[in-house]
Amino acid sequence: MSAATLELWQTEWCPASHRVRQRLTELGLTYTAHQVPVESGERAELEALTGQRTIPVLVIAGGEIVREEQAIMSYLEAHYDEPPGAESQRQKAAKARRKELEQACPKLAAATH
Repeated sequence: MSAATLELWQTEWCPASHRVRQRLTELGLTYTAHQVPVESGERAELEALTGQRTIPVLVIAGGEIVREEQAIMSYLEAHYDEPPGAESQRQKAAKARRKELEQACPKLAAATH
């Protein structure tokens, strides 16, 4: 499938948004990230576009809207082949997460080395 224009409505602090961003990166897809307000009651723009205030939401060129993490992951799996470098990307991301956790929690660092 040719790459469609993808827009991800999300926040940086949302774990589901993070996992979707990671998967988009693994797949080598270019997308536009739209930050939404922290408070769901302040997400009028998101609601006007998608009919809801919860995140993450992926909007595909042509107006198709995919809501919630599991549905987004299923959509990506059905429409995009995993490139050869995806596993390497996952490993690098896992290493970076582990390093971040070790820095935040020195006891964890001692237990993992």
